[in-house]
Order: sequence, then structure tokens, then C-alpha cells
Amino acid sequence: MRYLCMIFATQAQVDAIPPAELPAFVNAHLDYDDQLGASGKLVASEGLESADKAVVVRMRNGKLSVTDGPFIETNEQLGGFYLVDAADDEEALRIAAGIPSARVGSIEVRPVLAPPEGTAGDAR
Repeated sequence: MRYLCMIFATQAQVDAIPPAELPAFVNAHLDYDDQLGASGKLVASEGLESADKAVVVRMRNGKLSVTDGPFIETNEQLGGFYLVDAADDEEALRIAAGIPSARVGSIEVRPVLAPPEGTAGDAR
């Protein structure tokens, strides 16, 4: 079963990482990517640009609204994600706990919605 592990942190939490420690922090993520990839558990993993580069899209009554900046209602921003293939919820939580950003922010773990049988997506 696939799970999306979303990395959330406030800007203050991100800024609290000393600049001298940032390369080691990034490398810890890359090492974890390699470890999960070798185990066959990693489907995809990416970091995201800061929230100030975000654009929010909404469709209301057939009209497009585009807003620059991080205007989703939350104190924390989405900083990256891991899409993993885990046997069950317990394994997904163990995988999420190993993500280095769990030491700085929060990891939200959510099962990926399985497509209904008979749809194009159920062949995954």
C-alpha cells in the first residue's frame, strides 16, 4: 500500500538549522532516500522550494483564482514529501520516523487513495 509522508515545518524551525549543519541535514535525507530505495520502499521523494515561491489555485463557480505566496491556512509549510510503499500503517509510521526532517518539524502520514476497480488507475 502506498503512503504519502509529507514534511511540514514552520519557517522558524527551518531557520533554526545552523547554516553549517545544512549540508549534513540535506545529505541525511539523500542517505535515507538511498536506504529506502535499496529496500524497495521508496516510490518518490522530493524537497520543495520555500512557501514564498508557492502559488495557490482555486476554482470557484467556474472562475479561476490564482494567488501568489503561501496562503493555505496553516502555520507550517509543506517542505517535501516521500511517497513510500509500506506493508501497513505501522511500517509507514516507522518509515516516516526515519525521515531526518522529523527531528525538526512534523511528518504527516496519509494512505494514498486506491482507485476504484474498473477505473484506469486501478492497474497500478
